[in-house]
Amino acid sequence: MTQEKWGQLRQKLLKTVGRNNYKTWIEPLQFDQMSEGVVTFQVPTNFMGNYVSQNFADLILYELNNSGETVQRVAFKVAANTATRPMRASETPAEPEVEQAMAPKSQSAYSNTGLDELQAAPLDARFTFDSFVVGKPNELAHAAARRVSEGGPVTFNPLVLYGGVGLGKTHLMHAIAWELKARKPELNVLYLSAEQFMYRFVQALRERKMMDFKHLFRSVDVLMVDDVQFIAGKDSTQEEFFHTFNALVDQNKQIIISADRAPGEIKDLEDRVKSRLQCGLVVDLHPTDYELRLGILQTKVQQYRTTYPDLQLADGVLEFLAHRISTNVRVLEGALTRLFAFASLVGREIDMDLTQDCLADVLRASERKITVEEIQRKVSDYYNIRLSDIIGPKRLRSYARPRQVAMYLCKQLTSRSLPEIGRRFGGRDHTTVMHGVKRIEELKLTDGQIAEDVEMLRRALEA
Repeated sequence: MTQEKWGQLRQKLLKTVGRNNYKTWIEPLQFDQMSEGVVTFQVPTNFMGNYVSQNFADLILYELNNSGETVQRVAFKVAANTATRPMRASETPAEPEVEQAMAPKSQSAYSNTGLDELQAAPLDARFTFDSFVVGKPNELAHAAARRVSEGGPVTFNPLVLYGGVGLGKTHLMHAIAWELKARKPELNVLYLSAEQFMYRFVQALRERKMMDFKHLFRSVDVLMVDDVQFIAGKDSTQEEFFHTFNALVDQNKQIIISADRAPGEIKDLEDRVKSRLQCGLVVDLHPTDYELRLGILQTKVQQYRTTYPDLQLADGVLEFLAHRISTNVRVLEGALTRLFAFASLVGREIDMDLTQDCLADVLRASERKITVEEIQRKVSDYYNIRLSDIIGPKRLRSYARPRQVAMYLCKQLTSRSLPEIGRRFGGRDHTTVMHGVKRIEELKLTDGQIAEDVEMLRRALEA
């Protein structure tokens, strides 16, 4: 093989792995030599060699053999000019560390047409509808998932669930699969991640088994693909996903998709794929609110009672955790698990002191840094006034009260000093800020509307 031929093969790899992967992992590879069925590439670091060997070597092998070369192995060695220190006179040159990828056996993973061969993503027995805590942020997503899990006539196709990390997308996907298997055991329900879909596609290409691949994916009754954003930028995978999607919709088969953001906001996702995903029901799982987080914790405590029947839980601990860990339900549940395990080991009651000692790192990491500017924008939007009116000199009551609320929230939610807060509010004196904070504290006790406004704004800022 020549450098020129490798350059041509790289362009084919670009279309398969996507521009980002190509730039990071394929482009830095330098063809070194080819001897006795082994092609060797130079890489800048051992880490890159290991990663490419594990994730892209099979694809490189396929493209090489498909181009007429006879290759059994791909090897990677660190380029000589990347040494981090000069060699001492007493040292002898060491052989460069080489990572090798063996050519796969010709036996196909698709030779068995049973779907069990393709069920690469096992379902988690914990993720059922019974264990899913429903609240206002996720009630629509839960209702839609419940409807699809009944296995009746397809009413919206696809169902797309999207939201941030740890908000329950994967839980709902698993719950749908479990319910469908219980209600309609005769249905072929296939759940897998987008990354596994891509891997299966590349494997089918390499082993020239595309007809088996197409047959298997088009013969399912329900296709569930988790984290579909991972196929963004992978052109060939997107094209096959598009055709699979169309074939299943034409057969009136149900498709359920999850993503970390709305389909229209996924960068490098082809417009035709975005359009297909947006033609069904797209449901957002909103960030959890305080009540939902508290409900999740209370449910987990009931489960833990069977494992830790003698542990005592002090009042206020769950409320404290629900307030402090607000961004990720997985982190919230993990914190409670750690807390119960720790308390059991040391034989102590779970009180506030134990909680803060045991979860110090989690609590620090969960402290989202809220800025004065963010508070000012949120308060101006809430009261429907301009940001310049909050910062400006006008003393009208319709501006002065929101300004005092913003000052109070800055004092409560940021580490800024009173003089610093005053400077951010049009250069006001710190005594003005102190007066505003004191005034809101007084009004919270006597004015129910102000108390509600402050609490709503605080939750919105901490969400």
